Formats: sequence, structure tokens, C-alpha cells
Amino acid sequence: MNTDDLSALLSNFWLNAQSLLGQQATYIQLLVIITSYASAYWIYRQTVKKRIDNSHNLNADSHPIHLLIVKLSYVVYPLVAIILLRIFTSIGITADFPTWLINTALNIAVLVFVYSLIKEFVSSSLMSGIFKIIGLPILLLHLLGFLPTFIKTLEAVSINIGNIQVSLYGLSRVLFFGTILFWLGRSSNNVGKNIIRNQQKLDISTREVFTKLFEVGLFCVIFLLLLNIMGVNLTALAVFGGALGVGLGLGLQSIASNFISGIIILLDKSLTIGDFVELENGKSGFVREFKMRHAILETYDGKDILVPNETFISSLLTNWTHKDPKQRYRVDFSVAYSTDVRAMVEIIKEAVGSHPQVISGPEIPFEERPDCEIDSFGDNGINMFVEFWMLGIDDGKNRVGGDLLLIILETLKAHNISIPFPQREVRVLNEDLLKKES
Repeated sequence: MNTDDLSALLSNFWLNAQSLLGQQATYIQLLVIITSYASAYWIYRQTVKKRIDNSHNLNADSHPIHLLIVKLSYVVYPLVAIILLRIFTSIGITADFPTWLINTALNIAVLVFVYSLIKEFVSSSLMSGIFKIIGLPILLLHLLGFLPTFIKTLEAVSINIGNIQVSLYGLSRVLFFGTILFWLGRSSNNVGKNIIRNQQKLDISTREVFTKLFEVGLFCVIFLLLLNIMGVNLTALAVFGGALGVGLGLGLQSIASNFISGIIILLDKSLTIGDFVELENGKSGFVREFKMRHAILETYDGKDILVPNETFISSLLTNWTHKDPKQRYRVDFSVAYSTDVRAMVEIIKEAVGSHPQVISGPEIPFEERPDCEIDSFGDNGINMFVEFWMLGIDDGKNRVGGDLLLIILETLKAHNISIPFPQREVRVLNEDLLKKES
């Protein structure tokens, strides 16, 4: 393009601009745009913003639905503007009135609306960048009507691999929409599980069952959508389903067994979140989460044990807190034979009952109060023990046994009660011979 062509193009553009600025329809459209945006902002201020201001105390621990409503409220303004501009566009088309400027404002409102959605709902910086750098330009091409031409250009760039033709458009479509579907499935799965687990009207086991079913159903839908994007005929899934059945019968039976075992555990309520369990191999911990294939046990030293769901059904399992969180423990100690045991027993009961985590008091049934008894007669003293009940497990944050040993030691010392220890008497038989040698 030479200088004369550029000058002619600029001159033509200026003449068209003067013509449009000289038309009354242009200023009417401009007034409609200003009115639409002003009305949308007024509706946003009167109906939504007040609710947002009243919800300033919401935090990450708030109900997921409340957080979702607050995030949606931030996109109300461009959404209302889109609706109003769309109404005026339809009226203009019906009345054979020019709407090119309104359409431009409508396209801008759509871009702002999508940008607001990305800003509020996409927390991942990677996905946010993909949507802004790739998604928004694609949306702009669609709004301007240039997307079909762009698609044809990408389809023209292709290579043949055997009988399969791979185009740049097909590859880009699978990568772009596959990434979106994967992110959308993962985000929807987290939000959906949080919503289900916050339904306090349902017991924990029922919530976990619905959570697992929601997770499986969601990823099945995502998988079907991805196959559709890839151009795979969904009728071929019948053949795939038969092959999958054979695979389950041969190599995937362990995975299927663990998945079904997890469903059975949640339905019969033999295990719930928060239970303290001990496995047959001696491993123990709190049940923190059920997955499709395994459960997560958290130990007191901060480790996570991944236990296959089938283990809970096929092997011996001790559930310490299944029906009653109260547990009984004992602490052993010894006193000298010269001790007044009857008086000492009452002193120890009172001292042990003073611990805040030990269940004690006159309102407690007699069999659940702290009890001190003789266990046996040892070589060096009387072996005693204290039995007590407490809520939870005697370990970790609820470590009570060590505290009680210290309380018993201090109580015995305060009442001058001696604690026996091994003593040996040495006798010299040939004392005269020892003197001669020295």
C-alpha cells in the first residue's frame, strides 16, 4: 500500500465518520447506550450492592452457596447491561432503526461480563491467563463475525497420519476445551463436595455417599463431553463398555472392589469421618476422608495412611469411637507395704478425678468414676492401678495418661507415701579372709 492509497483510505474513513456523526440516529443510539449502562448500575446499586455490603463478614469457612451468591453478585452489573442493550437492539431491528453502535456497546458488555466471570471464579493463575489470552480473543472474533474465517484458516493447516487427518484447528480445539473441561470438572467437584458436606440435615455417611456419587457422575459427564469434542462417535461406547467389562474382570477387579467396598462402608455406617480405628496390622488413626479407592487415616504424628477400602471389609478392624466416644484406660503404680492402702486409695481417686479430661463427679454413675485397686503383691511393694473414663483417645492432644502419672507422683510425695524400688542385701561370707588379702 503506497502513500496515495493510505491517504484515500483515511479520507474515506473521515467522510464516513462525518456522515455518521451527522445522523440523528447515532445520537439516539448513544443516548440508549448511556441509559442502559446507567440503569444497569442503578439496579446493581439498589438490589445487589447492599447485600454485598451486608455480607462483608463472609470468609472462607462460610457456606459455599453463600460464597457463590456473593461472587455472582459482582457480575450482575454487566449482565443487566447486556439484557437492556439486547432488548433495545431487538426493538431497533423491529422498527428498522440503525443499531450498529448499540451492537458495539453490547459486544463490549459481553466482554466485560466474561472478564468479570474469569476474575471472580477462576482462582488458578494459569487458567485465568488461558481464558484472558486465548478465550477473550476467540469470543471477540465470534462477536465480530470473524470466527468462521479464522477456523477455516486453522483447518487449512493439517497433516495426514496414515488414514487420519490432523488439523491445527482440531488439535487446538481438543487442547483448549480439554483443559477447560478438566479445570471445570475439578472446580465443580470441589464446590459440589463442599455443598453436600455442609448439608447438616444429613448424617456424615449419607453425605459421603452423595459426595462419591456426585464425583463419579461429574467425571463421567466430563469424559463424554471430551469424547464429543474429539469427534468420537458415542455409539462406539457400547464396544468400549464391553472391553471395560472384560478389563474389570481381569486387571481392574481390585479397583472395582475398592470402589464398591467404599460405597458399602458408607451405606452400612460401619465407619464415619472422625472415627478412630485400629487395623489388624497395628496401624491406627482418625478417618479423615473417603476417596474412590481408599480412605485416609491421620495418625497422631501427622502422617497420612492410605488404606484401600477393601481392607476395612476383609480384615479385622477395631473402631474405638463407633458408638460411644468414651474410653476406659488404666495407669499402674506401686507403693510400699507400710502404706495405709485404704486411705491412699481415696486420695488417689480424688487426685485423678481433678484432671479436667477425666470423667468424674457425684452426678456420674459409680462405675464410670475413677477407681483405684490393688493389682498384685510385688517383690518390692504393692502393685496398684487406677482406672478412669475419658472422652476420646488417650493420645495426641488428649494425652491424659502422662498427666495422671505426674499427678499420682506429686500426690504420693505430698502425703509422704514412699514408692518402692528394687533393693538388694550383700553379705560377705569369708570376712576374715578378705581382711588378710587387703
